[in-house]
Formats: sequence, structure tokens, C-alpha cells
Amino acid sequence: MSSASEPMSRDASETRHDLDDLLTLMRVLRDPEAGCPWDIKQHWETIVPHTLEEAYEVADAIERRAFDELPGELGDLLFQVVYYSQFGAEEGRFDFADVVHTLTAKMLRRHPHVFPDGTLASRRHDGELPESEIKARWEALKAEERATRAEGVASVSALDDVPRAMPALSRAAKLSKRAAGEGFDWPDERGVLDKIHEELGEVEAALAAGDREHARSEVGDLLFATVNLARRLGCDPEQQLRETNARFETRFRHVERALSASGATMTEASLEEMERHWQEAKRRE
Repeated sequence: MSSASEPMSRDASETRHDLDDLLTLMRVLRDPEAGCPWDIKQHWETIVPHTLEEAYEVADAIERRAFDELPGELGDLLFQVVYYSQFGAEEGRFDFADVVHTLTAKMLRRHPHVFPDGTLASRRHDGELPESEIKARWEALKAEERATRAEGVASVSALDDVPRAMPALSRAAKLSKRAAGEGFDWPDERGVLDKIHEELGEVEAALAAGDREHARSEVGDLLFATVNLARRLGCDPEQQLRETNARFETRFRHVERALSASGATMTEASLEEMERHWQEAKRRE
């Protein structure tokens, strides 16, 4: 196992494959006569779930600091890009080279403080720019790109290209960030906290009235307000919730083990016993 500070060990006799090999492999897998039956029958929509799964596996490996697993997980994610590029090539839409070109051109355009002429040959840095200014430039350039793509469209919104297929928590964060960029935001965190209390009060009122359907709707508003607080605090709500999930799992497993060691089960234990073991798990963190 390699550490974070040293590269993976390599056998000197091992054949090293490159990107051309990967692209060739994909073409062969998709060959109607000589390819793999499973790969041949895939199409745009069937690969999407695999793409999302591979992205989460990359995130999981990073959060677990499992850097020895990361090359494999990143490779799986790259393979998704190669897959879509092959579909595009087969349909005469685009190929992998177009993907690389489009990405590079976009990054050059969005980093004028590093590439002032928009070319790799012009690289330089015009001093230490504040991070806030770099982010402001980035968002302004993205807004220009959205406006360009929307030319001829009757209505253009700052929210137009926020993907609907994103996980709801991440999409809420992106929607609120876009809205805030247009000035639709609270002046400070106090305003967000007040909104959270307001939404929680509406949940309580709906429950008190016996209207559970309305309560469910208000829970959504409460979650959205909480996402805004995460944004104001400069953190990613999806990542924060994953970390909380991990803590919950660790503590819950401790409660299970502690009760099992005393000959009890979760269903037999009292809430006081479970709380005592839960607090013990928190102290051990």
C-alpha cells in the first residue's frame, strides 16, 4: 500500500498503458462484431447511473484517505468519460479529443489571471489576487457563458444550467449560491438563522394542526434554509451530511456492540441505556 506522500510502486517490467490504449480498448469493446455483448448494448442513459456511482466512490475513497484505492476509482470515473465520448464518435457528434479541447479552452478562458492571452504560451501570474476576486471573476465568466448559450432564448435565468439530476442537497446549495450571486440573499447569518426558526415553527404548527402533508412540505423548506446556512458558513452541505452520517454510524455501531456485550439487544434496551452508550461513543471520538 502506498502512502499519501509516495507514488504507487511499479514493476519495471510492467507494460504501462496510456490514453491511446484506453481509447482503443473502448472502440474494441463497442465493436459490433468483436466487442463485449454487455458494452455493445449500452447507450447514453444506461451509463448515467454508473457515472454517478463512480463519482461517489471517488469521493468515498478521498474521505477515507484511501489513496491506494484512488487511482483505480479515478480510472473508473475516467472510463465513464471515455464511454460517452465513444457514443458521441459513433453518432458523429464529438469524440474524446473534442472533450479535451473544450475543457482546456474553457479553463484557459476562465483563468485570465494566469493565462492573460487565453493561451498556454501566455502563462503568467499578475501577483497574488485575493481569492474573493478570483471567485468573482470565475462567476462573472460563467455568467457570460450562460448568456452566450442562451442567445435567442426568450427568458434567461441565473438558474438555467443547474442540473436537475443533481442530488437534491447539492442542487439546493447550487441554486441558493446562484441566487445569492444575483443579490438574492440575507445580509448576514442571523437572517438565515431567523429563517430556519421560522420554517421550524411552521413544521411545528402543521403537526399541531394534524396536517402531516403540509408538515412534509415545510420540512423541505427547513432543509433548504439549512442549506443556505451551510453556504453562508462556506461549507458543502452534502459533504457535511456525509461526515455526520459517518459519525452517526460509528456511534450507533458502538451502542450495538455495548448492548450485545451486556447480553441485551436494541429492542430490549431502554432509551436511557442507549443514550448512555451513545454519549460514551461521543467521548471516545
